[in-house]
Amino acid sequence: MYRTITDETKTFKEGVKPRLFKPDFEREPIENSFQLEESLKRQVKKAVSDGKAALALSGGIDSAILARFMPKSSTAYTFKCVVPGVQVIDETLAAARIAEECGLKHKIVEIYWEDFEQYAPLLMAHKGAPIHSIEVQIYKAGLKAKEDGFERLIFGESADCLYGGHDKLLSRDWTVGEFIDRYSYVRPYMALKDFVMVTEPVAKHAKDGFVDVHGFLSDVYFKESVGSYINALQATGVEFFSPYVNTYLNAKFDIERVRRGDGKYLVREVFKRLYENFEIPEKIPMPRPTNEWLKNWSGPKRDEFWPNCTVNMTGDQKWLVLCLEWFLNLLDDGKI
Repeated sequence: MYRTITDETKTFKEGVKPRLFKPDFEREPIENSFQLEESLKRQVKKAVSDGKAALALSGGIDSAILARFMPKSSTAYTFKCVVPGVQVIDETLAAARIAEECGLKHKIVEIYWEDFEQYAPLLMAHKGAPIHSIEVQIYKAGLKAKEDGFERLIFGESADCLYGGHDKLLSRDWTVGEFIDRYSYVRPYMALKDFVMVTEPVAKHAKDGFVDVHGFLSDVYFKESVGSYINALQATGVEFFSPYVNTYLNAKFDIERVRRGDGKYLVREVFKRLYENFEIPEKIPMPRPTNEWLKNWSGPKRDEFWPNCTVNMTGDQKWLVLCLEWFLNLLDDGKI
C-alpha cells in the first residue's frame, strides 16, 4: 500500500529488522522562496566544500536549482534506463542542457534490467525489506560516484512532497476511503489471499473525514521516499545528501495556488530567478521502464498470492508484487 513498513514494530522475520528513515534531526523552517533559495545555496556550498560531492541531475527543476550552486566543472550524473529496441523516457537531453548551462561535467549512468537482477537481492538484504524500484539505479549511480572518487551524492529529493509537487493528489479534497484507494500502490486484496488493510497512516492525517494530503505527503511519503535513497547509497558507502530534506514549509500551504496549476510554487519561483531564459520543464518521475521490463512476467507463484493477480497491473505495481515474492524467497533460502 505504501511501499514501506509504516509500523516500525513489524518485521518479516525475527532478527530481520527493516531499515526505516526517521527525520529525527533539526530541519530549517522555510516561509518563502527567498529563504528556500538561500538555504539550498548554503547547504550545497557546505556539501561540496571538500571536493568529494557530485550531483544527481534529472531533467527537472529540483536538481536544476542545485546545479546552479555547484562549482564549475563539478560532476553531474543522470540516469538513463535502457530497454533494447524500445524508446523509453530519457531525461538525459534535458539534464545535459542544465549541465551545459551550469558548466558541469555530465555523465550518463545507464540502467538495464540485468542491474535489477544483480543488485536487488543485496539491496533487499541491506534494507531488511522489499525495495522501491528506484533503489537499483541509485545504487548503481553510487557505485559509479565511488569509482570516480566521490564520497557523497547530492539529490533534489523531497521537493515534491514537502512543497506541493504532487498536483494530482492535491487536486481535490479526498475522503479517507477515497484517498486510501487512490494512494495505495497495490491494494492488498488485489494480490494477497490473506490480507490486511493498513489505514492508520492516512487516518492520522484526517479531520472530519477528509485527508490533509499535504500533511500526509510531508510525513508518510517523505519518510518512505527518503528511506529508499538512503538504503541504496548506504549499501555503496556513499553519503546521501538532499538540501530539501533538511527544510520544511513553515507557512500556510497554498493548496488553491497548486490547484490553479502552480504546483511546487516556492520551488518554481527559485527556478525562475536562477534560469530566467529557461522554460520550466515538464515534471517526469525518475524513469524506470517497469511496464516494458515486466511486460511478459507471468506473475507470482508463491501460495500467499492470488494466481494471475498481476494480469491487469501496471509495471510499477508488478514490480512491488515481484519484489515481495523475491524477498520472501530470499528469506526462505536463508539469504537474508
